[in-house]
Amino acid sequence: MITTLLLAAAVAAKTTPDFLPNAADSKIVSVAAHAAARAEIVVLTQAIAIKESGPKETVKTFGEVYAFDPAVFAVHREVPTRIEFWNLQGDDEHDFMLMDDHDRVLMKITLPPLKKTVYVFTFHRQGVFRFDCTMHHPGMWGQILVFPPVVGSER
Repeated sequence: MITTLLLAAAVAAKTTPDFLPNAADSKIVSVAAHAAARAEIVVLTQAIAIKESGPKETVKTFGEVYAFDPAVFAVHREVPTRIEFWNLQGDDEHDFMLMDDHDRVLMKITLPPLKKTVYVFTFHRQGVFRFDCTMHHPGMWGQILVFPPVVGSER
């Protein structure tokens, strides 16, 4: 049932315009295009098996396969973290859809081909947050692990 719900959410998200967390969701995670950050990470889009370079059997069986790299990374609660997404594909758009621990969508942004997209994330709740590319589901996904604040960093 969870798989069915995730698939339905992914299909709906493909037609959903980009959005950042609303006021209620900003109590879980705040996201800003321009803000000061105390940490940073670069997340790349990786082509694993694509029609241009194969392997042809993999593409025939599974379709094109992409991944986020790193697929799992950690941040600290209440520490503004600059996440820079690099879409390395020249002809493929990706997106980044962030969900809470109940698979509720908190935000969705487009990652245009051959572009860097930057946002500053501040998580206000610890836990595991899943993210997906709805255009290349189910293979292109990852997790953000939110750890306790660094000593002395709480508001």
